[in-house]
Amino acid sequence: MKLRIGQGVDVHRLAPNIPLFVGGIEIPSDLGAVGHSDADVLIHAICDALLGAANLRDIGFHFSDQDPKFKGIDSKILLKEVVTLIHGKGYVVNNVDSTVILEKPKLNPHIPTMQNVLADILKIEVDCISIKATTHEKMDSFGQREGIKAYAVCLLVKN
Repeated sequence: MKLRIGQGVDVHRLAPNIPLFVGGIEIPSDLGAVGHSDADVLIHAICDALLGAANLRDIGFHFSDQDPKFKGIDSKILLKEVVTLIHGKGYVVNNVDSTVILEKPKLNPHIPTMQNVLADILKIEVDCISIKATTHEKMDSFGQREGIKAYAVCLLVKN
């Protein structure tokens, strides 16, 4: 059995009149994440963790923000493609651990739904995907609601 660890991070600016997608679901909010795709910071961090663990470069290499076909794309589609890529190298996801930094709205009530959505795409049990949410205690640009950030680590297994 071969194990590979990967880590990913993603950041997006927040702005009014844009939907906020985190973990594959829309979160009610007065601010949303700005990006070429739907700007789902959690899925993007998970994609980079998975790609890194399989030595497949990064999300920008596979899904360029210069390519119009990815404009506004649902990040769940990107994650499904990443899973296909890692399966193509003989790896499966063992688990994912992640943290989202967002001052508000509170994400904790939405975490079980996010876990279900992501576990289905990753083809793992819900218990194998950890999502934590925290704030920056009103300090810096994240604390002032100017941005959202996510970190993710994963373990891939190859038999």
